[in-house]
Order: sequence, then C-alpha cells, then structure tokens
Amino acid sequence: MARRGMAKKERQKSLMDRIEKDPFVTDEELSELFSVSIQTIRLDRMELGIPELRERIKNVAEKNYSRVRSITGKEIVGELVDLELGKRGISILEPDSTMVFEKTNIVRGQFIYAQAESLAIAVIDADVALIGVANIKYKRPVRSGNKLVASAEVVRKRGNKFFVWVKIKLKLEEVFRGKFILVAMDE
Repeated sequence: MARRGMAKKERQKSLMDRIEKDPFVTDEELSELFSVSIQTIRLDRMELGIPELRERIKNVAEKNYSRVRSITGKEIVGELVDLELGKRGISILEPDSTMVFEKTNIVRGQFIYAQAESLAIAVIDADVALIGVANIKYKRPVRSGNKLVASAEVVRKRGNKFFVWVKIKLKLEEVFRGKFILVAMDE
C-alpha cells in the first residue's frame, strides 16, 4: 500500500484515492498509513481541497437525513452516513467529554444506546416507529474521542413489526449489539 519516503505527488494521489474509498478515515490513520506527520496530511488535504473529516461526514450525512421518515435528522444520535430505507443504515458518533463519567472517562451507556436506537428507528420505512422490545449487550467500555460506527440491518418484517439488528464497532471491534423489534404505527 503506502510506503515510506513516497514522493509528494504520489502520496497526494494515494491520499485522494484512500479518502474516496473511505471518506471517514481520520488524519491520524492517514498519517500512520503514509508514515508522515499529521500536519503533512493536513497540508496535503488543504492543497487538494479535501475538507476535514467532520465536514466530509456532514456532507454525506446531509444527503441521507432527507430520506428518513420516522424521525427528523436532528433526532438521530451521530451522523447518518448511509441509508437504504427499509433495509440498512450506518451512523458515526464521536463521543465527547460531556458524554462520559468524569472519574473514568468512559462513555455513558445511554449515549451508545441512543445511537443504536435512533439508527434502528431511522432505517424503518414508516412514518412513526417505536421500540417494542430491545435486547442489548454492551461488550466493552468506550472512551471520549473514540469513533463509533453503528450499522443497522432490517433482518425481518412481519406485519407492522420490524426486526432490526444494530452493531456498534470501534475500529474492527464490536462494542455494542442490539436486537430491536420496532412497531410501525399508523398516524
């Protein structure tokens, strides 16, 4: 992949390709990948006109919010970065210091649950959907500053009930999983 001592033009082309494949890659991850400083990555991005991670996430998310039927975009916890209504969705949350227990810097469970719940509701192809049953499991602690990627999948639909599985990962490790039964309500 990337090699040490890569020429600037070559690095910038590889950087563009990498961000195009994964718009959610961090400057820190790119710095490690290309064996250069974070500042070098930031300068490369600026030269290439590539916005910072938050802006890239926001741009992708804005396209998806308008497709959600059951809740408004601002009610989704995290940034909705992918949505196939009635099938699947992905959101990203970067917990900050307001979401943690002061003593341990561990993210409070309600924020992780809220990300999973709001994503599960967002993927439902219904005007109103409520959680009927939730079977959840927290698998490991999460700290402020970690990037949580939640993926939801509608695994079954029976009448007005939707069975949605949500997995939240930190890098490649699963930190939370939830199996939800949502009930679509007629307004």
